[in-house]
Amino acid sequence: FFFCFFKKKKKKKKKKRKEKTAISSLFSTVTSLVLGLATTEMTDNTHYVLKTDYRADATENQSTAFFATGCFWGAEEVMWKTKGVVTTSVGYMGGTTDNPTYGDICTGKTGHAEAVKVVFDPAIVSYTDLLKVFWESHDPTQGNRQGNDRGTQYRSAIYATTPDQLTIALASKEVYEQALSSGKHARTSITTEIVNAPQYHYAEEGHQQYLSKPGSRQYCSAQPTGISIPDVSQWGLPSEIVDKYASKLGTNVPKSRCAGGSCSLK
Repeated sequence: FFFCFFKKKKKKKKKKRKEKTAISSLFSTVTSLVLGLATTEMTDNTHYVLKTDYRADATENQSTAFFATGCFWGAEEVMWKTKGVVTTSVGYMGGTTDNPTYGDICTGKTGHAEAVKVVFDPAIVSYTDLLKVFWESHDPTQGNRQGNDRGTQYRSAIYATTPDQLTIALASKEVYEQALSSGKHARTSITTEIVNAPQYHYAEEGHQQYLSKPGSRQYCSAQPTGISIPDVSQWGLPSEIVDKYASKLGTNVPKSRCAGGSCSLK
């Protein structure tokens, strides 16, 4: 009897508390949506374009690569368009905090880069093919920015998942730097960060395959140089690595829709 009486007495106050909590929750949700800070918990991991699981890790016959070329919306798009890519996702890498949100990395205080995870079939597409897509889809000489986007999260980076990937990536940087420095299109040194892959944190669901979704803002600030990287046979690598990672796509790789000097996609 005392318990029921107590409940009745407290009912009105409890109702007010619930209303206050609901209003606070609604405000928090709206703020998160406006700032793009929605929860990282995902209810459906189906890739919007490839229809694979974009949270899946590579199987025994697949490989994983990580790249950063500025805003990860356009960076992911050009990778999922590459033949032999099984799935892609976007996330944050190379920072100092765990489980960062988009809001966290935009402060520039966590040190994370906006990155793309690429799971691919090496029997169809070589890691060197993916590097060709990487180098030719942005300007790797711009430091902590890409076009109009400025901040550490927009830096160029390659995060290697194997010793071979690290060796090949470093060699590709040297040869592409030579290509960029020649002729009338001479540019400054490449600033791309190339290290072993740190922890990958999946970005919020709203960022996954963003450019393919109805109503998305067709934005990309990447600045492709228009200069192609030489064939892998000219990267100064040992013959056994050249043979193992020889290009399978040749020049038949997708080009980024990002146009130099423009933020609107073609």
